[in-house]
Amino acid sequence: MKNPVKVFIFIIFLTFLAGFVALPESWPVSLNVFGRNLSFNLSAPIIDFNFFGKQYYKKFELKKGLDVQGGIQVVLQADMSQIEEADRVTALESAKEIILRRVDLYGLAEPVVKTLITENDYRIVVELPGLNDPQQALELVGQTALLEFQLVRYIEVPALVEPNFEVASDEAQPQTVSSVTLEPTGLSGSQLKRSNMQFDQTTGEPTVLLQFNDEGRELFANLTTENTGESLAIVIDKQVLMAPVIQSPIINGQATITGKFSLEEAQKLSIQLNAGALPVPITVLEQRNIDATLGAESIQKSTFAGLVGIALVMLFMIIYYGVKGFLASIALIIYAILTLATYKIIGVTMTLPGVAGLLLSVGMAVDSNILIFERMKEELRLEKPFAVALELGFGRAWDSIKDANLATIITALILINPMDLSFLNSGGMVRGFGITLLIGVLLSLFTGVVVTRTLMRLFLKGAK
Repeated sequence: MKNPVKVFIFIIFLTFLAGFVALPESWPVSLNVFGRNLSFNLSAPIIDFNFFGKQYYKKFELKKGLDVQGGIQVVLQADMSQIEEADRVTALESAKEIILRRVDLYGLAEPVVKTLITENDYRIVVELPGLNDPQQALELVGQTALLEFQLVRYIEVPALVEPNFEVASDEAQPQTVSSVTLEPTGLSGSQLKRSNMQFDQTTGEPTVLLQFNDEGRELFANLTTENTGESLAIVIDKQVLMAPVIQSPIINGQATITGKFSLEEAQKLSIQLNAGALPVPITVLEQRNIDATLGAESIQKSTFAGLVGIALVMLFMIIYYGVKGFLASIALIIYAILTLATYKIIGVTMTLPGVAGLLLSVGMAVDSNILIFERMKEELRLEKPFAVALELGFGRAWDSIKDANLATIITALILINPMDLSFLNSGGMVRGFGITLLIGVLLSLFTGVVVTRTLMRLFLKGAK
């Protein structure tokens, strides 16, 4: 920071940019300019552009958790009766990942999927904030979407005539009938590389395009080559969806499922096939619709408490430290703007514990300033020039600031549990608290040290 002017310009630019991102979805503004009323709405920017054929879209919005905006919580029970005891934890984790992948593909905002194990009870808890159609999500989460390809075989068997059935003539009496059986082929959804929903070019109806991996492509090619003219049944969850006749060998590893789908049905089937089949049977044990009224009231109270807290902290800093406290208060305002913008950029979900982490970090944001100012006082008592005391105060307080914040960062990382260690927390709300705490600590280091120091270098360079 040899040139505080350049750093100050960078801080102003960064704060302006963050303030633009931190704007609400709609903020009506009314101005009176030379007797003319000007009214317009300010809102956060939306990134939406196409770059070399790839579409980029980002809407900066503050996401709300289940306890804030309401939604649905589903508790699923996993049936481990057919799973070896040593493999049960792995099977449950696999099921959790598949469910999370399905929910993500469906486009639900900030879902939380976690496992609960107590003795021989294996459960998966799914939290879906802001969900409008709970039943559709239940179907998406609970269904297995097991895809199989089976050959249709017709077997001639003697006809059976009911005793009360009268035959008109011997010639009309059937001697044999065909019995249909399905023959496994070894080709299933496990060899599926991806599936996509598309529209039939002739009928315009939604279809699902399947693309196999290398193993599946070879199996499918051999299957269609050796059984040309036969019917191949596409079976999903033990139900025959369709049984088209193999017209010719298919060697490109692709197949299309048609079945008079609606758009939503085709999309859901594609999502289920991409996510894969669940490794264990699951049943819905409990479903709860959570009302957002209590959460909204709590958010209002927490927001009010946060504003009062910031005001009190700023008032204390100004009364006790004077101009230095005023500059630290400006840094605190910049901290609040940067924090809100960061939440929107990285998509932090605000839950009530997350709000608690935010309020806690506000108080911590001025801790470094207090340490620095007290160090400066010590240097000024030794009758050192203000500029020297400023640099010594920041330099000598840095070790304490670094150690204190490092300890908090480690604690936040333990709460977040980014590696999903089984012996640490995995709850979504605790993670929300840890994430907001971590962001607050990192930003407070920037505003408490860099911003405050730059402001004091610029505006107090002639102080004594």
